[in-house]
Amino acid sequence: MLLRENHLIRRKALALPALQDDGKAPRSRPTMSHVSHTSFGDFGHAAQQAQQWVKELARDLCWSEPSACRLLRSVLHTLRDWLSEAEMADFSAQLPVLVRGMYFEGWAPSTPAHDRKKRDFVLSVQRSFGYDQEIDFDVAINAVFRLLDRHISHGEIVQVRNSMKTSLRNLWPMD
Repeated sequence: MLLRENHLIRRKALALPALQDDGKAPRSRPTMSHVSHTSFGDFGHAAQQAQQWVKELARDLCWSEPSACRLLRSVLHTLRDWLSEAEMADFSAQLPVLVRGMYFEGWAPSTPAHDRKKRDFVLSVQRSFGYDQEIDFDVAINAVFRLLDRHISHGEIVQVRNSMKTSLRNLWPMD
């Protein structure tokens, strides 16, 4: 009996199920080894895609990668908050998984104000990014829009641009 009690204590300490009365181990439950390894590869691919976007933006602006990432986040958040929920969802579906996570980070659903001007968009990006006198935010925002042009379908870009005021569209010129 003492042997059985010691066995139970050791199995509990190892988070293993106790043996049945016949001494056999209960039917095992699935373990993490049964999880598809492709899901872990998908995380790696998602990280590579996000890193590629940040590196491209950093190269386009001659900025550090952390600053480029901060700008990408700031522009995506401002864009997200200016789009209707339907357009925002359509646009987000084309973003890489980790960039989509960044896009939705901190999102609080609300109705966008459609009377906003380019100046308001730029100020919102500046506030989110952090004001820096040396940055021309029109140029920086344009660089993010060019990055999106390279990676998002032309049809979706047209829909997003058409939902913006004309003055803001000038920051996102069509190639």
